[in-house]
Amino acid sequence: MSDLLDRKPGTRPDAKPYRRKDRAPRGDRPAWKEEPRAATRAGKAVVMVLAVALVLVPFWVVIATSLAPGRQIVDNGGWAFWPETWTFDAYEKVLSNEVTTRALLVSVGVAVFGTFLSLVCTVLLAYALARPRVVGGKPVMLLVLFTFLFPPGIIPTYLVVHGLGMIDTYWALFVPVLVNVFNLVVVRGFFQGIPEELYEAARLDGAGELRTLFTIVLPLSKAVIAVVGLFYAVGYWNDFFRGVMFLNDTSMYPLQTVLRGYVSQGEGLTSEFSAEGTLAQAPQAMKMAVVVIATIPILCVYPFIQRYFTKGVLTGAIKS
Repeated sequence: MSDLLDRKPGTRPDAKPYRRKDRAPRGDRPAWKEEPRAATRAGKAVVMVLAVALVLVPFWVVIATSLAPGRQIVDNGGWAFWPETWTFDAYEKVLSNEVTTRALLVSVGVAVFGTFLSLVCTVLLAYALARPRVVGGKPVMLLVLFTFLFPPGIIPTYLVVHGLGMIDTYWALFVPVLVNVFNLVVVRGFFQGIPEELYEAARLDGAGELRTLFTIVLPLSKAVIAVVGLFYAVGYWNDFFRGVMFLNDTSMYPLQTVLRGYVSQGEGLTSEFSAEGTLAQAPQAMKMAVVVIATIPILCVYPFIQRYFTKGVLTGAIKS
């Protein structure tokens, strides 16, 4: 009777009291159930510090080189780890260059307008392919996946763009890549994960497909749309190859195409700034300044979208 009174609620009468010595020996337990040892934790910390250093140190060298005086850069062989005197001469020269400022505006316009059009086309196509019993939905989905498995080459793409009369136009910078198949599959999987009862309720209220999309589906899909929008924006912002391939007028070049000429060939640096003694001797400062200017917009946008990143990608990928 005393055993019954002492027994904890919810335990069986014949249950044995838990004793620490009843646990399996340390060697018999799976590795993932073991407590990490001090050496293991220290090793993880060292690896993490090294990984962070491999990312931050080169980035800091780029920033420091862009802010260092030209004489120091020349003496150090083209780079600087810590500027002796902080100077923004390289940024002033780059931003005062008409080619760079025009290319910056072109890149901003292409990234904003292209991302908007890509999101519109991706969301509409993904919604249509996510709905059951859509006429022609399966053949269209197979065609979309076919382009993902067998992407077109450079020559066919150029012939299509040339045939559509988009050479030397800004349309050539985003129309050939208006819809990304990976982003389309992620958004489609997210839409398919929305409960069917919401669609039925909207249909009973008399809502059409567009109204259902804009009033029910899109408010629930902010995470995946933010992530896909980031993918599109980064792709448009970092692309330089389409500018080289489709634009013959150098005044229409986006920033990344101009940056490629600056970094790889030094075009527009030494000749334009030869009057500036130290800067002319160290065009590397100008190159690094252009790199920093091209990187800052993405660094400013990413922190606001980071919280949607994992949720949007994993939800769309798992439910697809």
